[in-house]
Amino acid sequence: MSTSSLLKALRRLYPPDRLLTKPGDLVPYESDALTAFRCRPAAVVISETQSEVIETVRLCHRHEVPFVARGSGTSLCGGSLPIEDGIVIALNRLNRIVKLDAKERIVVVEPGVINLDVSKAVASYGLYYAPDPSSQQICTIGGNFAFNSGGAHCLKYGMTSNHILGIKAVLPDGEVLELGDESTEGVGPDLVGLLVGSEGLLGVALEITLRLMPKPETYHTVLAAYRTLEGAGDAVARIVASGLLPGAMEIMDRLAIQAAEAAVHPNYPPGAEAVLIVELEGEAEEVAQEIKRLDEVIAESGAYEVRVARDDADRQRIWKGRKSAFSAVGRLSPDYIVQDGVVPRGRLAETLTEIQRLSKVYDTPVANVFHAGDGNLHPLILYDGRKEGALERAEKLAGEILELCIRVGGSITGEHGIGVEKRDYLSKMFAEADVDLMWNLRSAIDPQQIANRGKMFPSGGSCAPACSGAHPLERAGIISRE
Repeated sequence: MSTSSLLKALRRLYPPDRLLTKPGDLVPYESDALTAFRCRPAAVVISETQSEVIETVRLCHRHEVPFVARGSGTSLCGGSLPIEDGIVIALNRLNRIVKLDAKERIVVVEPGVINLDVSKAVASYGLYYAPDPSSQQICTIGGNFAFNSGGAHCLKYGMTSNHILGIKAVLPDGEVLELGDESTEGVGPDLVGLLVGSEGLLGVALEITLRLMPKPETYHTVLAAYRTLEGAGDAVARIVASGLLPGAMEIMDRLAIQAAEAAVHPNYPPGAEAVLIVELEGEAEEVAQEIKRLDEVIAESGAYEVRVARDDADRQRIWKGRKSAFSAVGRLSPDYIVQDGVVPRGRLAETLTEIQRLSKVYDTPVANVFHAGDGNLHPLILYDGRKEGALERAEKLAGEILELCIRVGGSITGEHGIGVEKRDYLSKMFAEADVDLMWNLRSAIDPQQIANRGKMFPSGGSCAPACSGAHPLERAGIISRE
């Protein structure tokens, strides 16, 4: 590995203002949204074209220097944490909408395009992009692709993987591939699905073809307040059991409500231990029928106050509180860890009860805000890193919550990914043979492990299989040229 010779080559590719090597310039890139982990890279390159990204990857491969592709840095699992003496490839300036076909409901974007900007760009055609992470005002499509992000409306419309039709990507050895197409009917192995959610370990996206959705004819947004968090969790199970499929179901507990009120003043019902947001959407006639059933279920669920959004402004106010919850919690605590476990909906209430118990055991507050419809928990574990032992207690509590999710039949991640935070839990969720298969696939495509090295897998060492001159996907056994 020769970082110094790589930097010489990069200086010929990038002007000085887009090749950052001074310590002060590197500080903003030392961590992502999981600030408990920090690492200083050797350099940051600010790419403006796809050709620059391709050539940078090829240079890293030639000099055997690891790289991390980064968008807005909103990863909450350390997924875009730099690698010591490695290179960060900043993709924010690759933010062009390459193609828009409103008739076919597709849009092709570069990885630096902001999630919400896609919907803004297609709004005049009566279309929108469905995946809506809480950070959608700043997170990039490239990051959503890397971690298979979801959002409040993933219950009805699915994750990022359900909305990506095609990918143009550069593999870790510098080869450029185009996978998928503009059709919703795929043929053969799902190679696009292989890359979505791979956390940058298999390459860097250059162009992403997205499926667009027609805007719903109408929305019906309900805010229900409960005296207990378990009551709100039970209400979710009741709604799903009724046969309804809302566009979104979200829960916030007392601490999350307190933070949102301080930050954006959504005016949620006073005294609530939890609020449940349920949103029906679709054709007006269909929604009108669903409203009757939802009203019955909410009435039976024990909510002490129910509000219905009067107009779009009122709807946006309700959602602003929920969308701002993560950042707003910073008003309650100088530091926090966001977890991302998933549990079966039928065990949501008992899981929330156990999290509250664990919070008391570790003397560490937990604010709960999550995608209740698909059981995707986002407990925010509050701590003050300046106090001795606080971070360690928070990390142990986070681990207990992950193990709880596994124990009740869930998952250690719903949409945030594994990154560096959850590496040690991968082998607790999957059998050894499963982890080995994942590792061998990654190693076949990237024998040097230069793409986002050190992420996802518990092992920090190299166990890459012997490689021939075959195509990376052929080595992995995914394609055959016979």
